[in-house]
Amino acid sequence: MKKISACLCLMVLLLSGTSFQLPSEWTPLLDKNLSKWETYQSFYHKVGYKGKPPVDSNGLETKPIGYNVNKNNVFSVVMEDGQPILKITGEIYGCIFTKQDFANYHLKLKFRWGTKKWVPRLDELKDSGLLYHSQGKCGVEWFRTWMLSQEFQVVENSTGDYWSQSSSMADAKALKDSSYKFNSNGHWTPLGGSTGNGGFCEAGAKMDKPIGQWNEIELITYGDKSLHIVNGKVVMALKNSRFKDGDVIKPLTHGKLQLQSEAAEVYYKDIMIKPIKEIPAGYAGYFE
Repeated sequence: MKKISACLCLMVLLLSGTSFQLPSEWTPLLDKNLSKWETYQSFYHKVGYKGKPPVDSNGLETKPIGYNVNKNNVFSVVMEDGQPILKITGEIYGCIFTKQDFANYHLKLKFRWGTKKWVPRLDELKDSGLLYHSQGKCGVEWFRTWMLSQEFQVVENSTGDYWSQSSSMADAKALKDSSYKFNSNGHWTPLGGSTGNGGFCEAGAKMDKPIGQWNEIELITYGDKSLHIVNGKVVMALKNSRFKDGDVIKPLTHGKLQLQSEAAEVYYKDIMIKPIKEIPAGYAGYFE
């Protein structure tokens, strides 16, 4: 009888139009105040940048803009149909990153390209990126902008590529032609850091929608494994995520999330995350 009464009470609540809701397993990360995020900006990079610190007109090394300055309002929220949308102008190299550290999760979000591009990428594809397992300080990689991390690249016509950031490494299931490319029938290939194979692997398929349309990307990561999913299709499988700390190789299995500002206007929305206890059964075959 107690079970029946409990069920009846639940039905009454649902039918009565009250605000009662079953808890959602997904947690939204984006709100109009960007309350779960911080920002970092480095430099107005110029054409011909070679990885060295930028200098001023007197040849003196310039300092990065820094944390939570948000110069020129590069990172902002616009509201559309009552929903927050993150706008990144791309004018200054930088990132917006979560305050929280995450491990073992399924992340999903949507992105859409804007119209603007900036120096030094005026003649290149629009580019951004989702950086995960982000640890330490910003500005430790070649562009002196981002944290040690693994990159799920967001770029015109090839979203889902893998890039190593700083000393990070991972093994990608790939075949090599002119460069490494994800292939579910490929061989596990170490990439990044001191592997000697470079730090890039091309997505296995071009799943991007036409410019101006929303694309959905998903990141599934558990332990040292991760999957990059673009508009419903797996385009990258990685395992053995790690990094080099001095002479020691350490696991890289948790960290903050960064979204890049990289000389192109881009919008993100519906950023949601949920914890997982294993790689979902439907994807386990990518790691056999």
